[in-house]
Amino acid sequence: MMSYQAPKDLLKDKIILVTGAGDGIGKTAALHYAKHGATVILLGRTTKKLDLVYDEIEKNGYPQAAIVPLNLDGAVEHDYIELASIIENEFGRLDGLLHNAGILGNRTALANYEPSTFEQVMRVNVTSQFLLTQALLPMLLQSENSSIIFTSSGVGRKAKAYWGAYSISKFATEAMMQLLAAELENTSNIRVNAINPGATRTNMRAYAYPAEDPATIATPEQIMPTYLYLMGNDSLAVNGESIDAQP
Repeated sequence: MMSYQAPKDLLKDKIILVTGAGDGIGKTAALHYAKHGATVILLGRTTKKLDLVYDEIEKNGYPQAAIVPLNLDGAVEHDYIELASIIENEFGRLDGLLHNAGILGNRTALANYEPSTFEQVMRVNVTSQFLLTQALLPMLLQSENSSIIFTSSGVGRKAKAYWGAYSISKFATEAMMQLLAAELENTSNIRVNAINPGATRTNMRAYAYPAEDPATIATPEQIMPTYLYLMGNDSLAVNGESIDAQP
């Protein structure tokens, strides 16, 4: 998958929403989607970070992006419905949704896990994805060809000690992807998949592995072929798959 060569116009005229677009993998995906012709809707909680991504898209002459500040930790159902209404009024449709935003929580034994932190991780990593997908699904179904991508993890396939709520949330993400893909499998214009980015040079990774040399792991740019492939029309026949971005 890392060898996939995306055509320059792979995402021409597509409208794509990226969560957690302010930095890390989300920022890089947003820039790559814009580079390949998409109008990207940047969703995140920190407006300053989103502004910097917006400015970089502008500087490179890519299609003009849009900014949607939203704190997934505090958002409720009404906020997602309102967001969907704004997107529909502004763009009329949605062609892609990348669920990238997430938080790590604590790396400690479940016996010692803080309940409030557990609830926060599940709220950001799972509940927000459910509410956002539900609100945006009618628009995604209006698209000629649309793609939903969830972000998985190796600890969402096989649990590892001390990964707590994060691991549990990623198991839930895998289940949500599989359920939605199965429910929509007879809908010819939409597909649902997940990406496990693997070890990637992000702030979350540095927090989880403080002793790790970042130079030994992949950059977000290096794993973008998978993100482009699953968002573009070359993956029209792929549905319900959880794909590793790295071998």
